[in-house]
Amino acid sequence: MSNHRRSVFRPCIDLHNGQVKQIVGGTLSDNAPDTLRTNFVAKQSAGEFAEIYRKNNLTGAHVIKLGPGNDAAAKEGLTAWPGGLQIGGGINEDNAKVWLEAGASKVIVTSYLFPGGVFSLERLKSLSTAIGKDNLVVDVSCRRRGDKWLVAMNKWQDITDTEVCKENLDLLAEYCSEFLVHAADVEGLCQGIDEELVKKLGEWVTIPTTYAGGAKGMLFTRKL
Repeated sequence: MSNHRRSVFRPCIDLHNGQVKQIVGGTLSDNAPDTLRTNFVAKQSAGEFAEIYRKNNLTGAHVIKLGPGNDAAAKEGLTAWPGGLQIGGGINEDNAKVWLEAGASKVIVTSYLFPGGVFSLERLKSLSTAIGKDNLVVDVSCRRRGDKWLVAMNKWQDITDTEVCKENLDLLAEYCSEFLVHAADVEGLCQGIDEELVKKLGEWVTIPTTYAGGAKGMLFTRKL
């Protein structure tokens, strides 16, 4: 990135069972659905949120489909603001173009790049070639393990073999235009951002990067 870095607010729409929710990241589980905790379930639809973002020109917003049953709600959001929202959740080489044609500004991919929890550079190269680097965001949302952060996939339930570090981010940046990073250990807790991770990202990244997780007010956004 250039020396003229700046931080901006980017909103999101997290979808679970077709509803807009803020979920405490570590509680979403396929095997134990009763452990799910939410801070709120919105009365407004994805389309209504997208319209708010459009009216306020909050560019770079993203829609994340957390599991099945969210396609209709996601498409409603994209229809409300064509070309204004990124889309993630279940994205792969077979459906990436479909979502771009449905109005997504970019697609966000994680789990597809880690078959069996192991990073596949071949898949990344193929997807980047198929849709274009400028249309691709790589999600390196992560969990802390010791003194490292490891990419977490499948709704942050499974830890991969890939560390979030400068060497790996430089490699990924050759094939995508942005990163999305949820600090999954603090996501939804509203108890503070992972300041050490944010600092490291500021030192490491060379392309636009969205950080999410732990913020509870403007004080925390200023730290970014």
